[in-house]
Amino acid sequence: IEIPLSRVLSEMEREGFMLDTLGVAKMRDELNLRIAELEKEIHLLAGEEFNVKSPAQLGVILFEKLGLKAGKKTKSGYSTTAEILEKIRYDHPIVDLVLEYRTITKLNSTYCEGLLNAVGDDGRVRSTFNQTETRTGRISSLEPNLQNIPVRRKEGKELRKFFIAKEGYLLVDADYSQIELRVLAHLAKDKAMINAFNSGEDIHTKTAGEVFNMPPLLVTPKMRSSAKAVNFGIVYGIGAFSLAQDIGVTRAEAQKYIDGYFETYPGIKEYMNTAVEQAKKQGYSTTMFGRRRYLPELNSSNGNLRAFGERVARNMPIQGTAADIIKLAMIRTRAKLLESGLDARVILQVHDELIIEAEESVAKEAGKILENEMENAVKLAVPLLVDIHRSKDWYTAKG
Repeated sequence: IEIPLSRVLSEMEREGFMLDTLGVAKMRDELNLRIAELEKEIHLLAGEEFNVKSPAQLGVILFEKLGLKAGKKTKSGYSTTAEILEKIRYDHPIVDLVLEYRTITKLNSTYCEGLLNAVGDDGRVRSTFNQTETRTGRISSLEPNLQNIPVRRKEGKELRKFFIAKEGYLLVDADYSQIELRVLAHLAKDKAMINAFNSGEDIHTKTAGEVFNMPPLLVTPKMRSSAKAVNFGIVYGIGAFSLAQDIGVTRAEAQKYIDGYFETYPGIKEYMNTAVEQAKKQGYSTTMFGRRRYLPELNSSNGNLRAFGERVARNMPIQGTAADIIKLAMIRTRAKLLESGLDARVILQVHDELIIEAEESVAKEAGKILENEMENAVKLAVPLLVDIHRSKDWYTAKG
């Protein structure tokens, strides 16, 4: 996998991604105006001017002048980390403004300014891709990190509008549908989950129906959302405490959801236990393709470290196998595009998503190749499905 992939990545690094620099510059100017407005509002609520970027000055304002409940005071002053601020978010309107100020300034400096500084003379941004940096085998991206554009906020999502295809070309964006859950169904050999995927059922609705003891037609969006959190949480070894925080229920309710999940998919529970036992015996976890992650934490005398090792032992085979599959898909797609002679090439990978840039007249054909190679990269007990879209910019191509 890795040696053939290095050629794909080197071509991606050379090719780069076209950037609408005027659009990014306009967004930067708009964000600067918003930052200035937020600063004024924060100063007004504080009753004085201070450097909002300074944790020390902010700590004094929040915890001494406004008297908000604080964490511990250290030698360098009060801690004003995001975690601390989230806890006191609703205690005073200034906290929400500070959190927004930080988000917008980071977006502006890291992405708007960062992208404008990184763009080449030809209007394309080129990232560095590391194929063996992460422990699970996932590809990472650096300087600039094109895999980490913060899309949970409207402003972050908008950034994708400025990643465009060059003149006369289109972007084709293909995204694996629930690949980690499909890998989990295959590795765990859980009949109920395999049947759900093979019959085309919506896995989150099915899980919600089973966990809440409700016919699928009566499953509400809130129930489906909670089931989705359980489905993906199980992949990452989530416990009742974390799940309760994620979906806003009591710890007892969260535990009930987890118990209900394991009753619905007993093969998953068995797989999770076996994965930990095997990792303890071998000293490492492994993906379907033999990629290893050594886990000395499993033998640690520190309980927290051991618990971490157990979570990794459950998750690494799933996330690592999914990473291996998309790497195989990249190798196959590149080879097939070259063989076809089409004017199209892979330009970006973002975890479960692949983007190619194709000449307009062949974009549909190139998209079929991309979809076929991704869906047939490997044979699992369940089908691999891909959502695919074509457009001039990444925002629209993402569907």
